[in-house]
Amino acid sequence: MTKSKGIPMFSPNRRTFLQGMGAAGLAGAGLMPRKAHAATSMKFMCWEGYDSPDIIKPFEEANDVSISIDLITDSPGGFAKLAAGAWRDFDVVATDSPWVQRMGPADIGEFLDDAEFADVYESFYPQFRAPFAPLDFDGKTTGLPTRWGWVGPTVNTKYDKLENWSSYAPCFDPAYKDKICVLDWGDWPIMPMALYAGIDPYKELDDAELNEIRLVLRALFKNTRAIVGDLSVAQKGLMDGSFRTLIGGGTYCTSALRKDGQKEIMSIVPEPKDGLNQGIIWMEAGGIVKDPVDDAKAKALLRDLTSPEVAVKLAWTEATCNLVPSQEAEALFTDEQKDVLQMDYMWEAWDKSHFHNVAPNIDQMLEIWSQELAAAR
Repeated sequence: MTKSKGIPMFSPNRRTFLQGMGAAGLAGAGLMPRKAHAATSMKFMCWEGYDSPDIIKPFEEANDVSISIDLITDSPGGFAKLAAGAWRDFDVVATDSPWVQRMGPADIGEFLDDAEFADVYESFYPQFRAPFAPLDFDGKTTGLPTRWGWVGPTVNTKYDKLENWSSYAPCFDPAYKDKICVLDWGDWPIMPMALYAGIDPYKELDDAELNEIRLVLRALFKNTRAIVGDLSVAQKGLMDGSFRTLIGGGTYCTSALRKDGQKEIMSIVPEPKDGLNQGIIWMEAGGIVKDPVDDAKAKALLRDLTSPEVAVKLAWTEATCNLVPSQEAEALFTDEQKDVLQMDYMWEAWDKSHFHNVAPNIDQMLEIWSQELAAAR
């Protein structure tokens, strides 16, 4: 996933590069020593929000350190940059959880001692406490969760009923022809369609399953009015009723609109279909880059990012609003913030979703997407 002005997108070329190298090849990038910089300075690679002065300045003052920020524009690209040798320039990273999970085996990240962060885990919701599988590699912890949300249909309840989207079936219903907007965000619209077709895209797929994904995408495109990568365009069509739904986004599409008072915009997760969950949970995480200049300060920054007070600031940023794993932070949110974040719905969404990871067959699925999209146009 990438973000351009707060908009998630995707770079298949970078992901292809990473899969081609493999973990063993990436580990070779770690043989050269770290570049030296003063212990009074840190370098932090992160997405928007984490760089907020309200977060960074208090930490700098409390820890007598100056932090340089390198904003990530896509998580696979950020990982590729670190793996190619830039890990020697950084101390801490905050990005999509699958890429933090890969830092350890790629030998560009430090493993964490769960006991050392026991108090942090205690402040989390039980769902995020150690041992936490999405950030585990071979029984070792690669990072701590920081923000999360879900992928499901985004609906304007002025023009449609939420219950109509208890399934992705309307995507293929002639009654919804030319009322569907699909977000051209790489794997994010592909995964829900695979799930609707009865296929778990997070496992190794055979040719028959890949062909089924091709067929469901083909049917989706036939019923779709627009396939767009610009979130503002998609949101405009949703607000004026041109689109009855946005497919492939979820809470990332709704937060800014709901924050602006448009509470009629909601993202939900469809009901399980034939025993297969239809939603997807995405998550960001923080990790320590291999051999930081000051290990104690790197851990302190990671601890700070997951503290209840900072978690609230991370959840409520200028570009987006997102849920956080801190249970203690919930008491610090206003009722309005809880409403914007759809906190009354979050565990229902969680229970009906898969946890997002890099799919084994993502290259083939992206190729199928490109082929079917070209044919549809």
